[in-house]
Amino acid sequence: MKFKYHLIIVTFLFFLGCNSYAQERKIIQFSGIVETISSGLPVGYTTIANLSFRNETYMANNEGFFSFVTHVGDTIRFTSVGYETLEYVIPQVSGDRLSSAIVMTNLIVELPMVTPYPWASIEEFNIAFMNLEVNSDNLIRAKRNMSKESIDAMAAMMPRTADEMHNYNVNENHRSLNNKVINQRYANPLLNPFAWGSLIQQISKGKKK
Repeated sequence: MKFKYHLIIVTFLFFLGCNSYAQERKIIQFSGIVETISSGLPVGYTTIANLSFRNETYMANNEGFFSFVTHVGDTIRFTSVGYETLEYVIPQVSGDRLSSAIVMTNLIVELPMVTPYPWASIEEFNIAFMNLEVNSDNLIRAKRNMSKESIDAMAAMMPRTADEMHNYNVNENHRSLNNKVINQRYANPLLNPFAWGSLIQQISKGKKK
């Protein structure tokens, strides 16, 4: 009888402990959205792992929304490429549902400085370095660029500006009008002073025609 009495007590304590553990490990529906701290935009396809319950893994959708069953006190880890890892502990709630906004911090990685060079290989750099004109300074380059050959070459390649074309057209029109007036003025022999001078000389020499 004493053995049966002890067995009943042990069984009672076991069920009491199980009931107490079940109350502590309350099951709830955990839902929420994962967003970034910088702009508040959703972080899609975030990996969510329950570290306290067999590392069960879930994944948020493309808008950062998630929903799964967990226990009070479980530690939930959120990971995503480009963001710092975040761990969240499920708190005690009055009901059986919990909604939360998970804010993740952008992971900023400072890369070492990179200096680009215009040479594709070390051989091209060696060729460019060997052909470098070391004795050519700024004054020599300026004189070479301001030479007559260089200026003529640039003038032949550069198009005329609007001011140059306007001045050229004005001068051409003025020259054309002057030539037209002169031709009209001396087309009539009565208005030609040279014709009158020749006529006067002919009359003075006795030529009446």
